[in-house]
Amino acid sequence: IVMKEIIRDSLRETRSILETFINNEANIESIYNAADICAEALQTGHKIICCGNGGSLCDATHFAEELTGRFRNDRRPLPALAINDPAYMTCVGNDFSFDEIFSRYVEAMGKEGDVLLAISTSGHSRNIINAVDQAHINRMKVIALTSLGKNELIEKADVVISTPSAAHSDRIQEIHIKVIHILIQVIEEILKVS
Repeated sequence: IVMKEIIRDSLRETRSILETFINNEANIESIYNAADICAEALQTGHKIICCGNGGSLCDATHFAEELTGRFRNDRRPLPALAINDPAYMTCVGNDFSFDEIFSRYVEAMGKEGDVLLAISTSGHSRNIINAVDQAHINRMKVIALTSLGKNELIEKADVVISTPSAAHSDRIQEIHIKVIHILIQVIEEILKVS
């Protein structure tokens, strides 16, 4: 009985956070703006680079693979990639610092017109902030997926999608993956690729 209550409580908490997120009209607008920026980049021959730490890197990879591979329907592949090569990341982490694993990649690969999707549940991850700074130097647009509250990522991104704050990052990540799926859906609709 106790275990079943833990399950129910977890699902109720997720539902509550999702409802709070849905009821904030700014979130709907931000998702649309982010999808529009991505679609414009893809229409003009540019790419989307994604980064995050831990579960957020898994989300970044998920976003990139569904654009390059397939989401709901067959269509042409769309250029997106996640910074997730362990050989590259350990090389830079060892030779420079963990704080530079994303920014050096953005410096090397990011071009004007490209988009950086930066994912951080806290918005304080130094390696994400450094990547955002480098993206701006490269004249890229930056979309941030984070949580509400005072954080540097919110201040630096061109478009911010912020989930309600939660006691644990898994609740934030649950909203992030929903946003990622909606972004892909809207990007495909804008591009009319189905």
